[in-house]
Amino acid sequence: MIAPSFYHLVVYTLATVALIGVLLLAAWWLGAKRTSPAKQMPYESGVAPSGSARLAWPVPFYLVAIFFIVFDVEAAFIFAWAVVWDELGITGLVQITVFILILFAGLAWLWLKGGLNWGPSRESSKPYGK
Repeated sequence: MIAPSFYHLVVYTLATVALIGVLLLAAWWLGAKRTSPAKQMPYESGVAPSGSARLAWPVPFYLVAIFFIVFDVEAAFIFAWAVVWDELGITGLVQITVFILILFAGLAWLWLKGGLNWGPSRESSKPYGK
């Protein structure tokens, strides 16, 4: 038996799944059925493609992306804490302090392991902290 408070969630979920199903079915039914080699060719601003689309992105690109995600999530948590800081009191202050210290410890560990060495250093000509 579903609790009465969950009826809205169940109806919303069913409506969402039904809408997605209808849209996928309409796209399949209304979509083009014929294909040709020209239609299968990648299109890039009217220029015929040359070379491979598989590019080797450097490791620092992914590190910057991961740092952005980590610190973006951290900022969201801190902002949410700041909105209700007066209601949380000293307990909330201790919890956010522990949260920030854990993130700082992770950053310090990464720094000590050489994860922030993205270019060649004076001691070594090897890039990326290797």
